[in-house]
Amino acid sequence: MRFAVSLLSVLGVASVIGTVLKQNEPYENYIVKFGQFWFALFEYLGLYDVYHSVWFLVILLFLVVSTSLCIYRNTPSMLKEWRTFKDHATEKSLRAFSHQATFNLTADYAATKQALLQFLNAKGFKYKIKAQEDGSELIAAKAGTHQRWGYIFTHVAMVVILFGGLLDGNLPFKVQEMLGYKRIETLDLPVSKVPAESRMSASNPSFRGNMTLSEGATHNVAFLRVRDGYLVQELPFAVGLKDFRIEHYATGQPKSFESDLVIFDPALKEPITKTISVNHPLTYKGIAIYQSDFQDGGTGLKFNVWNLFSPSEKSHALSGAIFDEGALGEGDDLLRVEYNDFRKFNIINMSPDGKGKPHNVGPNVTYKLRDSRGQAVEYVTYMQPMQIDGKFYFLSGMRETVQEDFRYLRIPADEDLSINGFMGFRAVMLDSSKYQEIAKRIAKKSLGVSDNPEIKKQFELSLVRLLTIFAQGGYSEVAKVIEQSVPEKEREASATTYIKMVNIAAYEAYNMGLQLSNKPLLKNSSETEALMRDSLNAFSDMFFYGAPYYLQLNQFEHKEASGLQLTKSPGQKWVYLGSVILVLGIFSMMYIRERRIWLYLKPSANEVHFAMASNRKNLDFEKEFSLYREQLAGIVS
Repeated sequence: MRFAVSLLSVLGVASVIGTVLKQNEPYENYIVKFGQFWFALFEYLGLYDVYHSVWFLVILLFLVVSTSLCIYRNTPSMLKEWRTFKDHATEKSLRAFSHQATFNLTADYAATKQALLQFLNAKGFKYKIKAQEDGSELIAAKAGTHQRWGYIFTHVAMVVILFGGLLDGNLPFKVQEMLGYKRIETLDLPVSKVPAESRMSASNPSFRGNMTLSEGATHNVAFLRVRDGYLVQELPFAVGLKDFRIEHYATGQPKSFESDLVIFDPALKEPITKTISVNHPLTYKGIAIYQSDFQDGGTGLKFNVWNLFSPSEKSHALSGAIFDEGALGEGDDLLRVEYNDFRKFNIINMSPDGKGKPHNVGPNVTYKLRDSRGQAVEYVTYMQPMQIDGKFYFLSGMRETVQEDFRYLRIPADEDLSINGFMGFRAVMLDSSKYQEIAKRIAKKSLGVSDNPEIKKQFELSLVRLLTIFAQGGYSEVAKVIEQSVPEKEREASATTYIKMVNIAAYEAYNMGLQLSNKPLLKNSSETEALMRDSLNAFSDMFFYGAPYYLQLNQFEHKEASGLQLTKSPGQKWVYLGSVILVLGIFSMMYIRERRIWLYLKPSANEVHFAMASNRKNLDFEKEFSLYREQLAGIVS
């Protein structure tokens, strides 16, 4: 008994872990969450799929067998106890009871006996009269003996619930895997190329799989995530997505979503159409189809591609779709573009102290740029400029591994809230043919420079050289040159001078870019100074962006996909049945109290002996015994 309770405790703890720890996630997620050491330990313990782990199923099987044997062995004796009146008690044994009393019989014997039987009937006791050899009579009465059924119900319920767990434990696959007939597929293969040993037939008795359907698509397989791979579960019918709808709150957060599904089955005269939503599944042929989530279904994308290190102020177009691939560049510089995700709504708290109200900042796209060596950098780029500290920026984050946070490139938006102002500035700053013109403009405005041809020439040469250095690596390159050519004591002063000159040059470069676009020129103001600082910072950060291309999303054709969970769970009904039986058993044990009364009528001694017992001697029993003793004393006398 103690061992069984210990095992039940282990199952309880495991169930808590299985509830708290999200099960059957990709292993990469667990590695990021726990680290390599704890990931390996938890994997060894089978905590990523607790309910299907071998040790969990072995405990279930052991408890089913042991509890069944316990029921088989003890039920006959319990039923015997339930039926018996225990009329074999003797006068001597009754006098040994802790709760007993003796009354003098003064009234008529037959009338008293009848009154005692009426008393027992009134109190809900069933009784049996047994004559004794000396002429005495024993009335053995009982009430509440159904309480014994509580023990039986409780044990039966445990067997039924555990049996249901075994049915849903995916045992057929585990047996076939042990025998070598099945194996988990770990390669990212098209469904048609998944080998037979990684496919489960439609007759698989239990499974829980996932299916992603884009609008207009139809599938007849689901994917079962198992450890670090997957299995393909074939279905006895096909599921099509006719339409997917989602409602949002004013903040852009999802409010509700639902799918119009169509079931295609050769056994049907007409396809079945039904709308499912969260907690309102469709069940067909024992397979419940739940609305679990939603994803992108292959949104069409159009970009303006800016070559960040080209002096051209023009961009070129690029089209793609989520889950597709594209290409940028050529030769050894060729980059593969992998479009991974698109989000139409992004709810972000942009307040400086983090206490403000989150709001929708608009669509973003996530993609990877992979070079010829297979190295990839992941990017997330927002379509609309975001307001940060009162100014608007185009944000694009990059990271080299999924464990890192995104590091963002902040490109300041111009007066038209477009990126063109910065791109024109960038093009001028990268065009060395424009440096002389910039230097002349600045020299012309500088007092004492334009008056002396020699000083003017030297000034312009210095400025051209500074712009050339800055165009090769931003502030980092300027700092490197200062460290190499300027004594340490003079570096701070030189850096201040260089930065001031770069800021002045940036103003002229920005206006030259605006002139090329036929836009109004900037005016000297604090806003213009801030714009110059942000533009120079963005220009300098370009060299750490990880790719020469900035993909500006300008159009999209949103296409959504419905995330479905398909569950075949024959053990579910057994678990429900067992739960009902368990409730009956627990209530029987807790609220039904077995009580037995013995009345030994001894006419030769003119006395009646009263004894009472219960399986639960609590305060209620003490009060009941005292009450019955007083009432019986009144009847007998």
